[in-house]
Amino acid sequence: MRSDIEIAQSAELLEISKIAEKAGILPEEVQPYGRGMAKVEYTRIADRLAEKAPGKLILVTAITPTPAGEGKTTTSIGLGDGLSILGKNVMIALREPSLGPVFGVKGGAAGGGMSQVLPMEELNLHFTGDIHAITAANNLLAAMVDNHIYQGNALDLDPERITWKRCMDMNDRQLRHITSGQGRRTDGVERDDGFDITAASEVMAVLCLAADVDDLKRRLGNIIVGYNRKGAPVHARELNAQGAMATLLKEAMKPNLVQTIEHTPVLIHGGPFANIAHGCNSIVATQTARKLGDYIVTEAGFGADLGAEKFLDIKCRKAGIWPDAVVLVATIRALKYHGGLEMAELKDENLDALGKGLHNLGKHIENLREQFKVPCVVAVNRFAADTEAEIAQVMEYCKGYGAQAVLSECWAKGGEGTIDLAKAVVELCEKGDGTPHFTYSDDMGLEEKIEAVAKKIYGADGVEFSDTAKEQLKELTRLGMGDWPVCIAKTQMSLSDDAKLRGRPSGFTVRVRSAKASAGAEFIVVLAGAIMTMPGLPKVPAAEGIDMDRNGNISGLF
Repeated sequence: MRSDIEIAQSAELLEISKIAEKAGILPEEVQPYGRGMAKVEYTRIADRLAEKAPGKLILVTAITPTPAGEGKTTTSIGLGDGLSILGKNVMIALREPSLGPVFGVKGGAAGGGMSQVLPMEELNLHFTGDIHAITAANNLLAAMVDNHIYQGNALDLDPERITWKRCMDMNDRQLRHITSGQGRRTDGVERDDGFDITAASEVMAVLCLAADVDDLKRRLGNIIVGYNRKGAPVHARELNAQGAMATLLKEAMKPNLVQTIEHTPVLIHGGPFANIAHGCNSIVATQTARKLGDYIVTEAGFGADLGAEKFLDIKCRKAGIWPDAVVLVATIRALKYHGGLEMAELKDENLDALGKGLHNLGKHIENLREQFKVPCVVAVNRFAADTEAEIAQVMEYCKGYGAQAVLSECWAKGGEGTIDLAKAVVELCEKGDGTPHFTYSDDMGLEEKIEAVAKKIYGADGVEFSDTAKEQLKELTRLGMGDWPVCIAKTQMSLSDDAKLRGRPSGFTVRVRSAKASAGAEFIVVLAGAIMTMPGLPKVPAAEGIDMDRNGNISGLF
């Protein structure tokens, strides 16, 4: 069996100008980056197509992730290709991969098998430099903060209450907690410091939620970098940092155009994680895709309790959009894992474990259909070891929930393997009325919003707030941020905040330990459980298996 990278390297890569033409993008709206990639001038496209009705929006999400994998991105790409085969005018809008997972344990984010985005190697490595630009903008602000303190501290910033961290696009636990500014007086002011991964940087969230450059600068200026000695927040605009930061992000604000193996146009832009950030590609890319295509396939990170909840409660609220249909991806392997099996046991038929694991799928169906009230279809991402009895059990379970389930074979067959799924999605798109149904209203208190997500979406009995979290939420409300949405950072491996609880746990309490304002993104980040904003590498990182020969041919990338 060929690996993903071998399949990608053997695929035909069309000149990006041909993909742009297929997408309806004019030559003057394309800025090529080599043969297979380009930046697109989204403002020109928006102005030219201002009168065109936006296309149908299809959100792809998944059950709670497992080490067995679910194939959400692969399904998104395969579905886009399947819709193209049906003769639909399709655009796919996805997130950019972070180097942290690529060299860590998760791998890349270009899809898999016959449902991949090309050029796969460039996408999973430096791509067009967007994430590096975000890193630079983040760290410019950090440098300006420390320089301000060193140069006299006219804003009276409290060195012990600096909240702005440096970042880098790599998993490196060594940098979570550091002391910076050590040495001579001319080496800076010594203080406790730390790094986040770039995907968790507020600059990433700001870029993904900004409507245009003016909105980008406004949001960058609103970033809170820390507090002065009187306890008042200090913003990036008070350091006059927003203009320079936006300048670093000039090209990064433009969505990236690439293609699938079957040459369906794809916009890839932005890459916040869904467990520690809001987990969606940029509003700019989504809105551009909706102008260009009649059917737009997008995805949200991790499970529907994280990425989809944040897509619906944060991104849709900010952008004034709502999906016409939702695809919920599941695999029989992952469901058996949720039913209590270990990885080595997943290849064998086990209807009992599958039956237990199906309750995880059921909770996500309930959330999408009953809480968010969006038309939903379950995509069963088929693996070779799946038995007919197991497939029948999943189909019957979904039928009992009143939800349609469709087999998908996108990994092995590409678009041809998603024809039935594509037909089901087209039918669903006619049923949605586009009316948003959020988990909470803007006027609810911050604690109420957190409790609403925990109880309605996760299935928790309640929320336990630390004394620190209570004080922080009270202060954020006093500062006028009480009507903002909440972005809960928790483990992706469970519906609860405990990664060990598989399936559909019950009788648990979500523990909130702290909260902070992402004032540029205009949401409140809530840290639940033991979630960290700088991941570490595993015992055997994927980086150990990645190599390149003297001709530049890469191996081991997946």
